[in-house]
Amino acid sequence: MMRYPLALLFLLASSAPAALAQQPSDGLTDQQRLGRQLLSQSCGVCHLPPARGARTYGPVLHKGSSGGDAALMRKLITEGTPRMPAFRYFLQPSEIDAIIAFARTVPTPAPAPAPAAAR
Repeated sequence: MMRYPLALLFLLASSAPAALAQQPSDGLTDQQRLGRQLLSQSCGVCHLPPARGARTYGPVLHKGSSGGDAALMRKLITEGTPRMPAFRYFLQPSEIDAIIAFARTVPTPAPAPAPAAAR
């Protein structure tokens, strides 16, 4: 009588690590997941909206950012711009590559509708 609950407990315990080891089904590589995390932590203050429909300080990053040119995006992140700090001493080159890899997975947003003319 006592064997069945113990066997069930053993099966549940042995299957828990396998369940935890499954990758999320977001379709991203490990590098892109790292890029998503780094973008959220380091770039999100300016490039991610704080609330739905809110404006951002910097442009929203997507696969068409920097004209779709990864080398230009890398240069902008590394050297900065007059409105953006340089991250060459804060992020490793592999981390910058991860951010670019993730940004290339974000679809280009639809253009905002033109404001209605006042009558």
